[in-house]
Amino acid sequence: MSTNNEIIINGRSFSFEDGDTILEVAENNNIYIPTLCHLKGTIPTGACRVCVVEVEGARNLVASCAAPASKNMVVKTDSPKVIKARRFVIAFLIASGNHNCSSRGNTFNDWCDFQLEVNQYDKTDEICDAYGVCKLQELAYRYQVTELISDLRLGEMKQTYSIEDVNPYIIRDFSRCILCGRCVKACNEIQVNNAISIGYRGSSAKIVTSSDAPLVDSDCVFCGDCLQVCPVGALVLKDIHNDIRPWDLDLVESTCTYCGTGCSIDIYTKDNKIVKISGSENGIVNKGSLCIKGRFGFDFVHSKDRLTKPLVKSGDDFKEVEWDEALNLISSKLSEFKDKNGSDSIAGLSSARCTNEDNYIMQKFFRATIGTNNIDHCARL
Repeated sequence: MSTNNEIIINGRSFSFEDGDTILEVAENNNIYIPTLCHLKGTIPTGACRVCVVEVEGARNLVASCAAPASKNMVVKTDSPKVIKARRFVIAFLIASGNHNCSSRGNTFNDWCDFQLEVNQYDKTDEICDAYGVCKLQELAYRYQVTELISDLRLGEMKQTYSIEDVNPYIIRDFSRCILCGRCVKACNEIQVNNAISIGYRGSSAKIVTSSDAPLVDSDCVFCGDCLQVCPVGALVLKDIHNDIRPWDLDLVESTCTYCGTGCSIDIYTKDNKIVKISGSENGIVNKGSLCIKGRFGFDFVHSKDRLTKPLVKSGDDFKEVEWDEALNLISSKLSEFKDKNGSDSIAGLSSARCTNEDNYIMQKFFRATIGTNNIDHCARL
């Protein structure tokens, strides 16, 4: 890093590394700049214009997520000009969609009519599924845009696309999509699935698959990264849609057990039951990303068909036994087979669901105790 790389933000001087954007310098120094389209680890687009700042000498406001910091640059992140621009963008985004949160604005009668229209569209009398965790709603409160929303008078705007709920895990609500492009970035640049993109133009623009088919009929592998990065209520989890609110959930940090990768996960529970799993943003291995099994494959945990005790075959049937009895039977049978037919008459299969430590002990038991190399792993089969 050059010792001469100094940038002035809000009257204070900060050093930066070559290639840093204004937003990155600000975040590194705990200076707040709002964002909607920005997604860490992807190519910045400056699409939403919420992160604009005022740069001395620039003719127009600059998108801080895409503008590189330069030597002796002077930046204002909260000037009156900046605040005015942000308030307009936030108000326009809310007014142009079915964002039926209490920050919407309008007169009482218009508000009631709007709520009834949204309820009819959603086929529910519940408020937006993202209420309380919506980034756009948070910014609307922060920048006090209620009156400005009313002034825009966009109540006559009609939704072009209906809700897509034929997919097994994700509901796509185009009426709440703000076209920030975060889902596209997550799909194309992080997971590299290239299943979705921004299609059509102008007021008809929407997030589409290659043939504008439902996700279930596209190249989507349902990793769910798009679901996790959506800042509004455009992508929601189908299983708990309108049933569970974020403040009802308890969070437990854990590690996914589906394979040996060790992805960090956030497990959300209600009444001691898992209802949702997300990738941990602080995960060293996965940095928030998950596969379809890690994100959606948790129903088995509460299945009534799960075995809770070992089963021992007796004739044509199985009977439940205690662990000591089952382990004693296994030990005696292994010793019997080894004495009668030799160590290589025995083989073992370990599971990718187990930890690396458990699988190490399994192979060591077969090689050192039983005396055979007939040990394999389900991930290779």
